[in-house]
Amino acid sequence: MARLGDAIGNSILFIVIPLYVAKLPAPFIPLPESVRVGILISLYGLVNSALQPLMGAISDHLGRRKPLIQIGLIIMGVGTLAFSLVGRFTDMLLLRGLQGVGVALTIPASMALMANATQQRTRGGSMGIYSAMRMLGFAVGPLLGGYLFDYFGFNAAFYAGGAFILFGMLLVQIWVKDTPVKADHKATRPAFKVMDRSLLSAGIVGAAIASLVMASDFSMISALENQFNARLNQTAFGFGVAFSAMMVSRLIFQIPLGRWSDKIGRKPLIIGGLILMAPVTTFLGAITTTFQFIGLRFFQGIGSAAVAAPAFALGADLSKAGGEGRQMSLITMGFGLGIALGPLMAGVLAVYSFLLPFLVAGVLSLLGAWVVFHFVPETIAGGWMSGPEIDASESRSQIEKLKPSHEAHAMKESMQYGTENKNKEESNQRHQREFADGD
Repeated sequence: MARLGDAIGNSILFIVIPLYVAKLPAPFIPLPESVRVGILISLYGLVNSALQPLMGAISDHLGRRKPLIQIGLIIMGVGTLAFSLVGRFTDMLLLRGLQGVGVALTIPASMALMANATQQRTRGGSMGIYSAMRMLGFAVGPLLGGYLFDYFGFNAAFYAGGAFILFGMLLVQIWVKDTPVKADHKATRPAFKVMDRSLLSAGIVGAAIASLVMASDFSMISALENQFNARLNQTAFGFGVAFSAMMVSRLIFQIPLGRWSDKIGRKPLIIGGLILMAPVTTFLGAITTTFQFIGLRFFQGIGSAAVAAPAFALGADLSKAGGEGRQMSLITMGFGLGIALGPLMAGVLAVYSFLLPFLVAGVLSLLGAWVVFHFVPETIAGGWMSGPEIDASESRSQIEKLKPSHEAHAMKESMQYGTENKNKEESNQRHQREFADGD
């Protein structure tokens, strides 16, 4: 529920910010409106992504997640309320950067808390519930933002967004409990490191790439709201409906697909989701009606649902005790970079052709699927893509673990056998001497 309130508050801005930028005076350097919107939206994701490894390291070092989540939500809520006071583009840049700091505090701590609180056999479903609450917020927020703007103006949307985020912070205080730090981690707390190379793996990096591609695909339309509205002759509320369509479908499919990943494995769903998003995202550049817009966004939601929860669950499967914050921050950093790069790419490439950014996004989706297929391991035993080579390596690993104990047992038996023989020989020699003395 706390994630729901936070998501509603943040997603209200997705609709309002592009409209607000058009109202503000142009900055010192003249830039096309789509580029300004792309920069503003992307700054949030860039700051967020750059700081997540640091915040994840702080979370691991402290061993406490809840305070960081609360501080981050307060920063985000206050930053959202402050939008009602700005009058220049540079002011909005500063506030978006501040919001990026806030979300960087919350996400790694939240994901580390989830990794600690869940078990592998049900982790996909748990991550699905977590993501579904977020998607419900992202579905409601754009609709609410478009409605508030159309009927009450910008400030009403900013006030509502800030209120929902701060409400989420209160829910964290009431309902969320820190998972206890494991005893071995407490006793051997490592020196503070932003990133430890031993925590990097092909699986973690591959899941981060999948999250980046997925997020860039669905976020790129944010920079082109005014262009979509003009091309389709629709209002801000119409754009909000299309934006929310993706969130609604993801809300519907997120939990079932997350639970399915607990049975068939993480890789098939991640790959399938990226392959689905390739043509769907490409066709967004050629739509002519709002109905088509809504339909394609709905299918984008299915694709992103297939990627999100399984990717987060895979990261949690691969994370090490005491390093969850840093390892999970790599995946959430990929998501944040996608949120940043998608609108920026769309804003820049759309200057040359409206279709071009969507073509590029489709190609990147297929490339991401190829990376996951070739480099990411399957963590679910018996999954569709847990090939014989993985099972064999696990068996070899188990044999290697057992081998020293067998060798030690054999050596121990050999030593015992040698000692017994030596004792027998000494006893026989003693009896022979006693027999000779008797004679």
